[in-house]
Amino acid sequence: MADAVYTHGHHESVLRSHRWRTAGNSAAYLLGSLRPGLDVLDVGCGPGTITADLAALVAPGRVTAVDAAEGVLAQARAVAEERGRDNVRFAVADVHALDFPDGSFDVVHAHQVLQHVGDPVAALREMRRVCRPGGVVAARDSDYAAFAWYPELPGLEEWRNLYRRVARSNGGEPDAGRRLSAWARRAGFTDITSSAAVWCFATPEERAWWSALWADRTTQSAYARQAVEGGHTTPEGLAAAAGAWREWGASEDGWFAVPHGEILCRA
Repeated sequence: MADAVYTHGHHESVLRSHRWRTAGNSAAYLLGSLRPGLDVLDVGCGPGTITADLAALVAPGRVTAVDAAEGVLAQARAVAEERGRDNVRFAVADVHALDFPDGSFDVVHAHQVLQHVGDPVAALREMRRVCRPGGVVAARDSDYAAFAWYPELPGLEEWRNLYRRVARSNGGEPDAGRRLSAWARRAGFTDITSSAAVWCFATPEERAWWSALWADRTTQSAYARQAVEGGHTTPEGLAAAAGAWREWGASEDGWFAVPHGEILCRA
């Protein structure tokens, strides 16, 4: 199994986006499967905003939140403490080799994780292993090739092509959303419910927020360094891509859609 590099890293511009996420805007497809008393594993929890929401929904059940990056877990712990969620525990973990016994959890959840891992099928097998028989494995990933925006700026198309090259050179799959169901079947699941949902950024406030964080991410994050060091572009190319984001954000007609694939798999 090839290792993968996390394309985004944990620059402030990345976490600005991750902290916006809630169970409502990022895991609505899963909410009908949750009830008080369930034990949940949240894989790739990041700064923990979705984690804290899940903990509120399953209390007095427990949420175990894991991430490959130890540094971001401090932020997740702080979010849980601020919200008074004392039913969450945290650990560093690799989704390909989870340090939990078979059948440890009722629900195993991963948001925007499988697009970044070296072997998403192996990851899903491992998620299935730690899920109790009859439990649910849930995953949601965006699909960069399906992103849509208006005005149709060539600079944003160049940005997308660059991002996909960098992500794939890192061992990931940026168009993961459309592949989730196929990956789940290859992982051995037979009871799979597939769905799709979209984030849409269209108000002046949404455009300002989304364009600014992507402009910053394009020039300042780990992705920016990987893009240049990997020979995919130059600092000038990144500056041009950031300029396209700012141009889109300043347009009164600006509209951006981020489609996601979703799967609920019965273990």
